[in-house]
Amino acid sequence: MSQTQTIGRTATKVEHLGKYTYVWYHNTDVVQFDSLYITLNTGGWETATTKLRMNQASNQFGLGYQVYQKNHKWYVVIPQGETLEFTGRRMTFPRR
Repeated sequence: MSQTQTIGRTATKVEHLGKYTYVWYHNTDVVQFDSLYITLNTGGWETATTKLRMNQASNQFGLGYQVYQKNHKWYVVIPQGETLEFTGRRMTFPRR
């Protein structure tokens, strides 16, 4: 099973630009966050590794969300405890 506490290294980088932190997987900013909001972006790549990088970023930076898949659909449990269906490529929600 993949390690989920810190962000993997393969094809991945973390950048801090101004007030934002970005987690890049290949050429997609799969996670972007600041002190107010979190944005998740599949870039059209709904893969197990994209989902893993999103969850690793949440764990490493204490962002409090979880991405999971059920019946071929993606869902996000946001920090407020609500579960949202991940539709489209990008989703933004408030931090705690």
